Amino acid sequence: MTARAFVGASGWSYATWIPKFYPPGTKARGMLQHYGTRLATTEVNYTFNHLPTDATVAGWLAATAPGFTFALKASQRITHFDRLAHPADTLPLFLERARLLGDRLGPLFFQTPPWLKRDDDLLAGFVASLPADIRCALEVRNASWYVPETYEILALRGLALVHAEGESAPSPIDTLDRTAPFVYVRLRKDEGYTEAEIAGWAERLRGHLAAGRDVYAYLKHDDDGSNGLWAERLRDLIAA
Repeated sequence: MTARAFVGASGWSYATWIPKFYPPGTKARGMLQHYGTRLATTEVNYTFNHLPTDATVAGWLAATAPGFTFALKASQRITHFDRLAHPADTLPLFLERARLLGDRLGPLFFQTPPWLKRDDDLLAGFVASLPADIRCALEVRNASWYVPETYEILALRGLALVHAEGESAPSPIDTLDRTAPFVYVRLRKDEGYTEAEIAGWAERLRGHLAAGRDVYAYLKHDDDGSNGLWAERLRDLIAA
């Protein structure tokens, strides 16, 4: 099958994105519906703090068309409170809630705290507990993890190592294809992006598509909606 690019922004419910991304007068309840007419995927950070209810998921599904993809950030209980330990206790409820999205569920995105340092046994136990039928991605924000042993553990399950540009300790860019049959990129520079930078990312991600790897790329939720426009530009350049 042809590899696919999923390009969007981290979230959608931002009043400050009016009028640059959303038309004047757009209400909060209508933002996801409008977002879905412009971009076909989003990274949901809401799920870090809240387990989505049946009603919440039903609202997301009603507001988007078939084919729309939600990448969900994993609950903080999994990554920050228990720090990847005890997955048998922390994973099942989150997975149950995530599966409510059905075929619109994209990768589950796990982000560990910066103070969590490399622990091979901890990582191996966590990776072994992840479901085989859902794509998963891991962002580790401590440089101690960036070693071959980590990559080997992630590769056992096909877990993508997230590259988060703009964060304090992003993964090496040359590890994007080391651990999984897909890549996951978060573009989060505080100062925003330029045409040349977005074009550079498009070229890099096209290379992964050509190699048969699906691409997930999400721009940071910025103050005025510029990154929503850059997400559209990145998608278009990749397609071109």
